Amino acid sequence: MIPLYDNVPRVHPPYAVLGIIVLNVLAFGYELQLSPLAQSFFFHLFGVVPARFNDPGWAAMAGYPDATLWPFLTYMFLHADWLHLILNMWMLWIFADNIEDVTGHWRFLGFYLCCGLAAVGLHVVFNPASHLPIIGASGAVAGTLGAYMVLYPHGRVATLVLIFIFHFRAILFLSVWFAVQILSGLEEAGTGNVAGVAWWAHVGGFVAGALLIRVFRRKDRCYYCYNSERKHYDLLN
Repeated sequence: MIPLYDNVPRVHPPYAVLGIIVLNVLAFGYELQLSPLAQSFFFHLFGVVPARFNDPGWAAMAGYPDATLWPFLTYMFLHADWLHLILNMWMLWIFADNIEDVTGHWRFLGFYLCCGLAAVGLHVVFNPASHLPIIGASGAVAGTLGAYMVLYPHGRVATLVLIFIFHFRAILFLSVWFAVQILSGLEEAGTGNVAGVAWWAHVGGFVAGALLIRVFRRKDRCYYCYNSERKHYDLLN
């Protein structure tokens, strides 16, 4: 299922979302200049390797520099390949503009970073001894999905399924997406095979977004938020 667009109008230009996309593209452009070996070193240095922070002895033996907290921020601006980058930025563009509408530009940046931190935190909890670096914006992007489901549950998401386009209620599309992340994470934990997808980071980001949006939202900017009493979207004056 590939989301194509949603039907919730945007009121303000999404400057913060555009800035985040630009930063991710610039970081990826830098990665392309690196050799495979240098790129791997770069990911281990600026991505989050759980064992680096949970096992200082192993980290020192492996040659990591002294632990710093910067990777918990920088990891969400790095991507492994073009597909990884495009999928994350596409999801961000579809769903996050409406979240920025409600929070404002600077509050959205704070919201986005908090979701990214929550995402990597849950990943570290479930994979404390992992030697693989986690990189990518998907955990932070998942936070915007969680917020979207809270604010716009009855919006419609045009979704490509095989060669057909369906218009799903946002609550259905996002619930299915969230369930897939949990089931995939449980399956991975059951088999012990660590895949290249940080499922629990997606779960952590989504839950954080659903909770934090209640703190970061501005009610005077909630132009098309769902009104549970009237059961439709209201444009507030």
